[in-house]
Amino acid sequence: MEKQDSNFLMLVTAVAALGGLLFGFDTAVISGTVPFIRSYFQLDDIALGWAVSSLLIGCIGGVLASGKPADLLGRRNTLLAAAALFFVSSVGSALSEHLAGFIAFRFIGGLAVGTASMLSPMYIAEISPAAKRGSLVSLNQLAIVIGILAAFFSNYLLVSTGPNNWRWMLSVMGAPALLFFAALLFVPESPRWLIQKRRKAEAFAILQRINGTVIATAEMRTIEESLANEKKGSYKDVFSANVAPILWIGIGVAVFQQITGINAIMYYTPMIFAKTGIGMDSALMQTVAVGGINFLFTVVAIRWIDRIGRKPLLIAGTIGMALSLFVLAAAFHFEKFEGSLVLGCILLYIASFAASLGPVTWVFISEIFPNRLRSEAMSVAIMILWGVCFLVSLVFPYLLNVLGGGAAFLFFGVMCVVYLVFILIKVPETKGRSLEELEKILIKKN
Repeated sequence: MEKQDSNFLMLVTAVAALGGLLFGFDTAVISGTVPFIRSYFQLDDIALGWAVSSLLIGCIGGVLASGKPADLLGRRNTLLAAAALFFVSSVGSALSEHLAGFIAFRFIGGLAVGTASMLSPMYIAEISPAAKRGSLVSLNQLAIVIGILAAFFSNYLLVSTGPNNWRWMLSVMGAPALLFFAALLFVPESPRWLIQKRRKAEAFAILQRINGTVIATAEMRTIEESLANEKKGSYKDVFSANVAPILWIGIGVAVFQQITGINAIMYYTPMIFAKTGIGMDSALMQTVAVGGINFLFTVVAIRWIDRIGRKPLLIAGTIGMALSLFVLAAAFHFEKFEGSLVLGCILLYIASFAASLGPVTWVFISEIFPNRLRSEAMSVAIMILWGVCFLVSLVFPYLLNVLGGGAAFLFFGVMCVVYLVFILIKVPETKGRSLEELEKILIKKN
């Protein structure tokens, strides 16, 4: 088989990226339910932050728990388990009568999100040709933002369905969860995982279908050589002298994606808009605009990530985010909400994030770590990512209501500036290199 089967590669990538769609939907759908669950469960600011961010504790658990099954049972089988958890969370949270039950099912959803956030980009990175890896892994981020947009639009359509509107908002996710589960039954396992398990014929058949015979033969040999020279690593090895410098770069990229404010703004967008004096219906409609911009500029990132590279996108996006946050902080501090200033700033912020930190973070984390330590190192970086996301989401309602939006957005803006310095000094360019080549370069460099 000399010809590459691009349709097969795209189909497999699209199925894996459904995990990203559910990731995006589950994390964003809560934004539309905030005012309704607040009154239904009688929540103060901190309790509301806990109800919203409880999913993120589950995310940390999902990241920690998914690494070992991914290595023992395979990437695909572990994603099947995540699909089942997405469905259970959707139905359970929608039917909850008490806050404890609601939080428990949101935690289960977090287990699914954490698993998908690690394994979907890992699976795509391991099955993709080097020249296409950036754009294909970015499709996972595109799926995330499609999920976010779908959640925002669904919330807007369901807001008028009566006192149980929040239940309908949460239950909608059950349908794509079932689709994800069914579709995974028809995709192959990661060829790198198959080679690790000595199932070389199956691995070569997949690589041959994706790359053609010549490239598949060369890639098979490269992967085998890489694995032959390494024994399977552990979490202790992740912090070894050779790997730790790479790990800290990955952790830095993960932390700054969250501490620059993206999920605080995503989860509480209707609340932010409501602070400017507009009604909830209008706030939810403007949230749909946020989701649309998020989608559009993620497409821009996918087009350019393998052309101009990861680092230039991060630099440009961080500058755009910082500018929008500083203007937004001033608008809230001086209560200058005339016209569409707040909406314009948030749209600029989302566009900058979607074209840079959104997709590049997941691509970067999925490709910089050594093969034998990829699942462990990714789990550490992504666990910390979700931990920071949890803390930001937990305290943001308090910051917004007590300290004011000006202080909150100023902090996020300053974090953007700090991240810009970190990118310029520490973050390497990774475009166009195989995972094995990157391993040699980064380990040698550090």
